[in-house]
Amino acid sequence: MPHFTLNLLRIVSGALFAQHGAQKLFAVLGRESAVETGSLLWTAGVLELYGGIALVLGLFTRPVAFVLSGLMAFAYFLRHAERAFFPIENAGELAALYCFVFLFLAARGGGSFSIDGARMARRRMRAVE
Repeated sequence: MPHFTLNLLRIVSGALFAQHGAQKLFAVLGRESAVETGSLLWTAGVLELYGGIALVLGLFTRPVAFVLSGLMAFAYFLRHAERAFFPIENAGELAALYCFVFLFLAARGGGSFSIDGARMARRRMRAVE
């Protein structure tokens, strides 16, 4: 069972992250209204929803995770850092945590149980033949 925890981290964090995008775009999961189309929050919602789904599938994991890590760093410094120095004081701990989880996935990849992993395995099989 190689890299089980890597795959689990990717799938769970992607699924949780996609819910933030669904909230913003479709006014579901506790949100009363959708964000305005074309706004900065709408752009974040699109990245959250579709990036989260891509992570769950393990599709283009490294570049998607890198972009999402940047999104979370941007969100942290734009919305949270000005309130206080420590993330626990400025309510930015979730943004900071997602930022570093996604940075880890960008460096490590999607794992063996992913579309990326299946594509790599197929390439290795062709190289052996």
